Amino acid sequence: MIEIKIFVVGQLEENCYLLKDQETSRLAVVDPGDYSEALLETIDNNGEKLDFVFLTHGHFDHIGFVAELSRRYKPTVCACEYEREILTHGLYNRSSVRNIRLNSFVIDRFLKDNDTINFGHSTVKFIHTPGHTKGSGCYIIDDNIFTGDTVFCESVGRTDLPTGCQSDMIKSIKRISSLTGEFNIYPGHYYISTLSHEKKYNPFFK
Repeated sequence: MIEIKIFVVGQLEENCYLLKDQETSRLAVVDPGDYSEALLETIDNNGEKLDFVFLTHGHFDHIGFVAELSRRYKPTVCACEYEREILTHGLYNRSSVRNIRLNSFVIDRFLKDNDTINFGHSTVKFIHTPGHTKGSGCYIIDDNIFTGDTVFCESVGRTDLPTGCQSDMIKSIKRISSLTGEFNIYPGHYYISTLSHEKKYNPFFK
């Protein structure tokens, strides 16, 4: 099982998640969007054992702190294989629109749909959920889904930005809705939710 801590970072108040495998104390970060002293202190207090950085997509507010984490801790950085262009293109990842300079970093593993990753004693499953961007994806760990800007509490992400697609988003929401069992939903912004809550109250799940 994993322990989850939330750090709200950056000008768009993005949810950055620190995951800790309770049995091995190994760490992973989901979407480190901007500088967080609290995040660094927590990692350092755990012995600097950051194994992975998991990116749900390539927008600036989700990747702004990856370069620094890579420099400090040498984690394996993971992202969808279809997100290559967005990760490096200032207009596509919106950094140039905001006049933000992103430091470069390397994606160590480009993921395909249904790829799995061993993280401590847990298994991370990546599912490709395009719509917000063509390479958007979610990470399923135990009974938790880290949805990035695909699913929000009672809403979904925008589809009008570069490589976004409304029809893809509809398919992705149907896929998430079809998952069996209950899941906690950890979105890229706003409030934590559950799959059952979204099925009941999210109009895009209807």
